[in-house]
Amino acid sequence: MPPNAPPITWSVAQRRLHWLVADGVVAAFVLSLIMTRLGDDQLLLKFFLYQIHKTLGLLVLAGTVARLVLLVRHGRPPLPDSFTPLEKRAAHLGHGVLYVLLIVVPVLGYLTNSTSPSRIPVLFMLVIPLPNLTPPSQYWNDLFVTFHYFAAIALVVIASVHALIAIVHHLRGQPILRRMWSG
Repeated sequence: MPPNAPPITWSVAQRRLHWLVADGVVAAFVLSLIMTRLGDDQLLLKFFLYQIHKTLGLLVLAGTVARLVLLVRHGRPPLPDSFTPLEKRAAHLGHGVLYVLLIVVPVLGYLTNSTSPSRIPVLFMLVIPLPNLTPPSQYWNDLFVTFHYFAAIALVVIASVHALIAIVHHLRGQPILRRMWSG
């Protein structure tokens, strides 16, 4: 293979990080549905679930940054020749939007916590307190809560469409899902 040729498949590290980040997004989203519905009579459980949610968000962020580093270092396999130019552009756009949301959603979550007047710390892995980056502000907190919520919904919707498209291509005999699953 020539030195600048794209790889034939994803590296093991790229595949593992893809699935770990995907699992983190799903788990954080499911937790958000549960934790936001708990009442004040379940404060300890609510606190615990919020901390797990925050840890997952930070791990998704770190995993996404690692994926981008690997993408720059190793490249990506080419899309199948059977893809039309429009499909190729849509795939690149979709991946770009996913990467942006995988970074923006956790950052907005951290800023939501940072601006909260309650000053409840982020306990990474339930034990490592992380600093707030800003002073408390109800105005900014309300804004970040809203942006985090809608960006997270967009992330889950676009990631679901991404998964569905991969399954459709797999059912059509194209190697997209197989390359990400097993190389």
